[in-house]
Amino acid sequence: MAFRREKFVPRGGPSGGDGGRGGDIIMESSQRHNTLMYFRYNPEHKGERGEHGMGSNCTGREGHDVVLKVPVGTQLYDAETGELVHDFSHPDERVVIAKAGRGGRGNQHFATPTHQAPREYELGKPGEERVYRLELKVLADVGLVGFPNVGKSTLISRISAAKPKIADYPFTTLQPNLGVVSIGEAPYEESYVVADIPGLIEGAHTGAGLGVQFLRHIERTRLLAHLVDVSDASARPDPVEDFKVILGELESFGHGLTDKPMIVIASKADVANPEKLKKLRAMAKRKKLDFYEISAVTGLGIDKLKYAIGARVRELRETAAA
Repeated sequence: MAFRREKFVPRGGPSGGDGGRGGDIIMESSQRHNTLMYFRYNPEHKGERGEHGMGSNCTGREGHDVVLKVPVGTQLYDAETGELVHDFSHPDERVVIAKAGRGGRGNQHFATPTHQAPREYELGKPGEERVYRLELKVLADVGLVGFPNVGKSTLISRISAAKPKIADYPFTTLQPNLGVVSIGEAPYEESYVVADIPGLIEGAHTGAGLGVQFLRHIERTRLLAHLVDVSDASARPDPVEDFKVILGELESFGHGLTDKPMIVIASKADVANPEKLKKLRAMAKRKKLDFYEISAVTGLGIDKLKYAIGARVRELRETAAA
């Protein structure tokens, strides 16, 4: 509320400016970010408030927006209702997740021919206050699944530039690893993304081992590559049973994972047990699944597998686009 001092204007006349609008909270997907770690240590974010209105009909400055960057693949849920608010599936998507309040009106707006010196004014409106839950689902074309220690990390290190931790004990991989695989020669070079999912074990859907906390990362993959250890080092006698156990865990998790296209890969073929290899090959043929034998250590079958996966991914991309 303000009055200007001017001759022949009763009490100077009203000159109260409007308050400035506050800043919105905006969430934007970015390819330069790959984790949600920032939000773990910075869980609260507040838009800048607008400035007060001033005399001489001056409107207050608007508050600056706050832009929060999240990785592509982030899903935004309302923490109270559990409703999916937005799925950031492409880069540079921007969504206003909390709207700012508008500024109030100054007393200049309340002047009338019969009420020329108003002392009325309007307070600004508060902005929205929202609580959200963020969930990141890695975007990859191919998801590697299988028991711990079947060679998933070694395979991804051979076909891409990814350098996951590799060791001879279970659960070496404690978080998903992504690798970009390039095939062909420029300018016709193609690429696809492979996700190495930490090993599953029987009962994972009930929380055994690492549980199914990482399976959400393969919900969006186009193709599942199921690695089965056919060597005697696995200490599991039946590779077909291994395949069924992992398939059961995928089915228990749901979300259509068992409906995805799948290929079967016999891992550690350089030291394979012939009976195990034969049994797994027969099972793949019976289920009409593509079958490949590889050794990530010696390089046996790696190139053939790499190009075969590339061709299958290309085919699935074209089908999705159509």
